[in-house]
Amino acid sequence: MIYKKQLIELREAHNLKQYELADILGIYKGLYNQYETEYEIIPIKHLNTLCNYFHTSFDYMFGFDDIKNSLNLNEEIDMKKSGIRLKEFRKAKKITQSDLAKELNCSYGTIAGYEIGRYVIATPFLYQICKKYRISADYLLGKKDFPKDLN
Repeated sequence: MIYKKQLIELREAHNLKQYELADILGIYKGLYNQYETEYEIIPIKHLNTLCNYFHTSFDYMFGFDDIKNSLNLNEEIDMKKSGIRLKEFRKAKKITQSDLAKELNCSYGTIAGYEIGRYVIATPFLYQICKKYRISADYLLGKKDFPKDLN
């Protein structure tokens, strides 16, 4: 994962302490520290909260985009839209659910659950898909409608 640098940079640019961001997320400072050092993977819901707080995108946080300030992004992740987009992406690339599950080292049921909008895609899976296939994380999560592809 590559959000560590961006988290630290944004926190320091806003003169915030780790405990202040932990309070925003409703977690302990120690857990936030583990997110910032990437000892623990930050869940999508917490990363979304931070993206909204700092007015930035998932694509920036993952190092796919250099633009810090992103306007016109939806604040909420649309799980139904995300599922539809994941399925459309997978089919356009001619990848079966089973093949994607193998690639991500997860179960077929996990991919199916993402595609029906039962739950939001996990941070490491989102990162892997977006990096390998050059698709926008914000697009996949339903936070923006275009552009779909990363530059």
